[in-house]
Amino acid sequence: MELLITLGVVAFFVLVTIFASVKTVSQGEEWTVERLGRYDRTLRPGLSFVIPFVERIGHKVSVQETVLDIPSQEVITRDNATVTADGVVFSQVLDAAKAAYEVQNLTLALINLAMTNIRSVIGSMDLDQVLSQRDHINALLLSVIDQATIPWGVKVTRIELRNIQPPANLLEAMAKQMTAERNKRADILNAEGDKQAAVLRAEGQKQAAILEAEGKREAAWREAEARERLAEAEAKATQMVSEAIASGSTMAVNYFVAQKYIEAFGKLAESKNQKLVLMPMEASSVIGALAGIAEIAKGALGNPPAGGGGAGGSGGGSPWPSAGTRS
Repeated sequence: MELLITLGVVAFFVLVTIFASVKTVSQGEEWTVERLGRYDRTLRPGLSFVIPFVERIGHKVSVQETVLDIPSQEVITRDNATVTADGVVFSQVLDAAKAAYEVQNLTLALINLAMTNIRSVIGSMDLDQVLSQRDHINALLLSVIDQATIPWGVKVTRIELRNIQPPANLLEAMAKQMTAERNKRADILNAEGDKQAAVLRAEGQKQAAILEAEGKREAAWREAEARERLAEAEAKATQMVSEAIASGSTMAVNYFVAQKYIEAFGKLAESKNQKLVLMPMEASSVIGALAGIAEIAKGALGNPPAGGGGAGGSGGGSPWPSAGTRS
């Protein structure tokens, strides 16, 4: 009976020892093994064995990428503006042994390291740079913090400033500045528009003046050409009359003199200074005048008229119609 009890105790002790030596590491974790209090090895995910009572599990370290919230803090910029900034840090453990034994409380260490570097980077920049160069700040923080965590076996993959909040009075001043800047741009655009409109109007007036001058020049040239053609026609007509007189023909002279005679009387009738004009209007008088002119032309050509006497003889009356008096 005592033997059975002893065997049962031994069997129980063996089972407990077996169960104590078998370790199952979950995916995404790594366990450190300490032998007699000293780091010995790291267990990877899966089934592993340890020596009971000699080895034990030291730390269970997650090797997944983790996200840490950086608390809000007030930071003073280079131009003495106070802003409130917070952010997030994405990190991953690459060496479980270093993360377990090189730093105490890895999470707290990462948070404080990020807060310190945020104050350092933002403090070296002006407020305008802080608000407009967030990507640049994130890149600087990532470079500095990643270098600092290499001894801890941690890789910082990303760091992002989540919020940068200036004080209320500064936001109001920035809004006024933005409004003034927009008004300035609007005034500049209006001035540019007025300038462009004035230039276009002046250009249009210039083109109109040029076209008007071109039109006047063309009209003057046409008028001069018309006068030249008229003068040529008059000269040609005079030449033809002269040739007709030289050849002894009086018909052309009759026509030429009669035309000028009628034109002269027409202008005399159209004069605004004349109140009363007396002139022979009968066709027979005009024909008689033309006949008298023809007789004068014959006398000038050396052919005495049929009635005898020259232009001043007693045989014929005056060929010119008598004009009445003007009042």
